[in-house]
Amino acid sequence: MTSKPANYEHPNEPHKASITGRLNWLRAGVLGANDGIVSVAAIVVGVAGATAEVAPILTAGVAGLVGGAVSMALGEYVSVSSQRDTQRVLIEKERRELAEMPDEELAELTEIYARKGLSSSTARKVAEELTAHDALGAHLEAELHISEHDVASPWQAAGASALAFFLGAILPLLAILLPPAAVRVPVTFVAVLVALAITGATSARIGGSHWLRPTVRVVIGGAIALATTFAIGTLLGTSGVV
Repeated sequence: MTSKPANYEHPNEPHKASITGRLNWLRAGVLGANDGIVSVAAIVVGVAGATAEVAPILTAGVAGLVGGAVSMALGEYVSVSSQRDTQRVLIEKERRELAEMPDEELAELTEIYARKGLSSSTARKVAEELTAHDALGAHLEAELHISEHDVASPWQAAGASALAFFLGAILPLLAILLPPAAVRVPVTFVAVLVALAITGATSARIGGSHWLRPTVRVVIGGAIALATTFAIGTLLGTSGVV
């Protein structure tokens, strides 16, 4: 009976899941949500500083929500498409080299492990065993630090970014429209800063880092953005420009 190999994985280390894929989704989601919260909040607070009328605030907020979601999706699609194309080119190049010059590729893999500190004989044995098991996978991981199965999907990334932006943008839009006119701006400030604190702490937790620094960073940035646009809107409104 074959014994089951011991499990030496630590709970907080991502041995089973792809850390690259996880961080890509995290990046797209957090950036989309934060951009949705901050950009739409800055727009509606700026307009609210210039006028108390609901119609222009709603119009500006909806335009910012739709335009921002489309922009996020397009930007993420273009970025991830370029990344995917580069990964595919590298994978095909490695596959071709393994077919055309297997001995040179084996020597290259041996040298990589020798440079990591293994003896020449051990490095050769490791390279031979990995090549016998999965030659392409071994070379992609050792040489390029990528996986054949981790090629990013631009459509998924675009959809995730647009959805995250939309969900983030809904909050300031509702916060500015639902309360009475006298407390619209303070309520929006509080709602946005709380939401940013939550997204900052959540992203830090998922990424495995301490929550304080990223949370403080996004909250301060959001507060600066809101204060700046509100001041500009108020100045324009009181000066009679708008």
